[in-house]
Amino acid sequence: MHRVSSALIGAALLSTAAHVSAESVPALQYPDTRKQDLVETQFGEAIADPYRWLENDVRTDKEVADWVERQNALTQAYLKTLPQRGWFAQRIRALTDYERFGLPQKAGKSYFYTRNSGLQNQSQLFVRTGLNGAARLLIDPNTWAKDGATALDAWVPSHDGKLLAYSIQDGGSDWRTIKVIDVKTGKVLSDEIKWAKFTGIAWVGSEGFLYSRFPQPQPGQEFQSLNKNQAIYFHRIGTPQSADELVYATPDRPELGHFADVTADNRWVVISTSRGTDAKYELHVVPLAGQKLPGARAAVAKGGKRSWAVHALVPGLNHEWRLVEGLGDTLYFATNKDAPKLKVVKVDLSAAPASDGAGFTFSEVIPERAETLDRAQIVGNRLILSYLRDAASTAEVVSLDGKPVRQIVLNAIGKASGFTGRPGDPETFYAFSSFNQPSAIYRFDSNTGESTPFALPKLTFAPDSYAVEQRFYTSRDGTRVPMFIVRKKGLVDANQPAPTLLYGYGGFDVALTPSFSAVRMAWLEAGGVFAMANLRGGGEYGKAWHDAGRLANKQNVFDDFIAAGEYLIAQGITPKGGLTVQGGSNGGLLVGAVVNQRPDLFAAGNAAVGVMDMLRFDRFTAGRYWVDDYGYPGKEADFRVLRAYSPYHNIKVGVNYPAMLVTTADTDDRVVPGHSFKYIAALQAAKAGTKPHLIRIETRAGHGSGKPTDKVVEEGADILAFLAQWSGLSVPE
Repeated sequence: MHRVSSALIGAALLSTAAHVSAESVPALQYPDTRKQDLVETQFGEAIADPYRWLENDVRTDKEVADWVERQNALTQAYLKTLPQRGWFAQRIRALTDYERFGLPQKAGKSYFYTRNSGLQNQSQLFVRTGLNGAARLLIDPNTWAKDGATALDAWVPSHDGKLLAYSIQDGGSDWRTIKVIDVKTGKVLSDEIKWAKFTGIAWVGSEGFLYSRFPQPQPGQEFQSLNKNQAIYFHRIGTPQSADELVYATPDRPELGHFADVTADNRWVVISTSRGTDAKYELHVVPLAGQKLPGARAAVAKGGKRSWAVHALVPGLNHEWRLVEGLGDTLYFATNKDAPKLKVVKVDLSAAPASDGAGFTFSEVIPERAETLDRAQIVGNRLILSYLRDAASTAEVVSLDGKPVRQIVLNAIGKASGFTGRPGDPETFYAFSSFNQPSAIYRFDSNTGESTPFALPKLTFAPDSYAVEQRFYTSRDGTRVPMFIVRKKGLVDANQPAPTLLYGYGGFDVALTPSFSAVRMAWLEAGGVFAMANLRGGGEYGKAWHDAGRLANKQNVFDDFIAAGEYLIAQGITPKGGLTVQGGSNGGLLVGAVVNQRPDLFAAGNAAVGVMDMLRFDRFTAGRYWVDDYGYPGKEADFRVLRAYSPYHNIKVGVNYPAMLVTTADTDDRVVPGHSFKYIAALQAAKAGTKPHLIRIETRAGHGSGKPTDKVVEEGADILAFLAQWSGLSVPE
C-alpha cells in the first residue's frame, strides 16, 4: 500500500507562526488522486465526474482506503505543526469536564436520566425511585467498546417503569440495535431488534413496543444502499424478532417512511407517514383498548396476538401534524394546515366523520400566532406551549381550552427544551441553555408555576464575561435576517474587531437556536467572535421562511450567509481577512457553495459531513429523502438549479480559495463520505491558491451523534487551530 513519506510531508508543511500570509507559504504537495475519464450528458450538458470511484465504500475498496490513509497522513502531519492546537485541545477538554445531566423522564415511581461526570466518552443512564431517591446506575455504554464509539441512543421506559427499551448506535451509523433491560434487577433480557433506523420506541402497556425498521440490506451494502420499504412492527417482550407482528407497511409505495406514537392512556396508536424530510404527513390510527371508530368493526384478536386495525385519519401528504397527546378519544395535534407558524387542534374520534366525505372534524384550540410554535405538550391538566421568537425560546401554560394561565420566565436569550410529561401529572422538566450557559435542568409544576433546579452545571468560566446579542442584517434581496453574535464584553466595550467564526445551516425547516458548546467557548476564550446566522430555509419563522430557502429558492440561503459575512466586516466586528465559516451536513453544503461563490470573502472554512455532489445525492442511503429540500436531480428544472450551486461541480480553477478543512467520517451512512472525498479531490486538483485544502477523515464515527468525548475534543482542537491559523487568532500565552 502506497504511503506518504515523512520527507514529502515535511516539505509540504506550513510555517508554525501564529498567522501566515498565503504569499509566504509553499504549496502543499497533495497525494495523487486518480482521475477517471467519465463524462455523462444530462439534459444536454456534459457533466464530468472524474472522482466517482471515491464514492465506493472505504470498508470494501482498497484503493479508496489507501487514498483515505494518504490524505489523513498529510492532514495530521500538517495539523501537528499548528501552535494553537495544544492550547485548544487543553481548553476544550477543560470546558467539557463538568457534571451534566439529561432531561429526566418519569415512569411509574421511577425517574430516569442520563449523567456524564465530565470526560466520560458516553453518558450513563441512571434511575431513581422517587424524585429524591438514591441514584442507581442502570446502563453504562462506556463498557461497550474500547474506543468509546458505541453509544446509548434512545431509551424509553415502559409506562409502569419496570422495563426499559433502549437503542444502541455503533460507530456513528444510523442503524440501531434495540434491547430491553429489567429496571429492578438490571438484567438485559434476550430481546434484540436489528435493522431499526429512523425509529421511535413506543410502548404498548408493558407487553411490548412498536418500532420502525427497513428490510435487511444485502451483504456489503449496509452503509450505502438506498433505504426503502420502512415498516412498523410490534415486538412482544420475550419473543424473537422473527415473531414480531407487522402493524403497518406500504409495499406499493416503498418510498414512504412510517413512525408510531402511543397515547399516554394507551388507547390509541398514531402512525405518521411521510415521503421525505418535508413536514407533510398522512395519519392513521389504531385502537388499542377495544374501542372502535364510528362505522368501523371492532378489531378481534387472534391466536394471542393483537389485531392491528389501521384506520385513516388524515389522508394525503399535505401538512405537518405532530401528535401532542390523547385524552380518551380526543387527540391533540400541532399542525400547519391553514397556519404556517402552526396551531393546536383537537379531534374527537368517537364522533362520526362528516357526511360530505371530508373526514373527521378538527377544532382549533390554540390559534396561530406571530411566533412559531416549537412544541406543545399536555402536562397535568394543562397545555405547555414553547414558541420561537426570533429564534429564541419563550414558554407559557394554558388551559386545555386555550385560556392563558401563566408565562414561564426564562430570563435570558436562550433555548428551552423538554416539557415532556403526562396528563394527570403536573410535573415536568425542561432544560435551558445559551451560548454562554451549559444546559441547566429544572423541574416545573404546572399547577403552581414554580420552577426548581434539578441539576445545575458547575462552570469553569464566567458567563457574565461574554455578551450575547441579536442583530438583524439585510440580505441581497432586502430580506431582514437575524444573527446571534457572541464575544467577550471587552471586545464590545473597546469596539475592537476580532477573528470570527460564522456558523450556519439554512435548510430542512431546522431552527438554529442558542446552545452551549465547549468547542465554541474555547474559540471565545481565545478572543474570537462566534456568530450564528438564522438563514432562510430553516424553521425560525415557520413554513414561509423554510420555503424561501429551498428548491428553486436555495440561492437565498447562500445570499443570506454571504450577507452575514459582509455585515460582520462592515460593522467592524470582524477584520478583513479574519472571517471563517463553518457548517455541517446541509451546512457543509452551505460552506462549499459560498466559498465557490465568494472565495475572496473568507479566510478559512470548515465544511463538515457536507452534501457536496448535488447531482447524485439521492442515490445513497437516506439521500432520497432530501429531494423535498433540494429537488430531483433527474428532473430538468431541478437539475438546472442544483447544477448552478453544487459545490463539487462549481470549483473555480486557478482562483485563490480560502484555507479549507473538510471533515467527515468513514462510517457516516447519512451523508456518505464520498461527497467530501470527491469535493476535496477536485479542490486539490484545481490549483486554487497556496492556502491548504485538506480533509480530516475520522474513523468509527458517523454523521455526528454518538461521537465519544475524546473524538469531539480532538476534532474540535484540529478545526479551531486550523481556523485560528488562517484568520489571525492568537491564543493566550
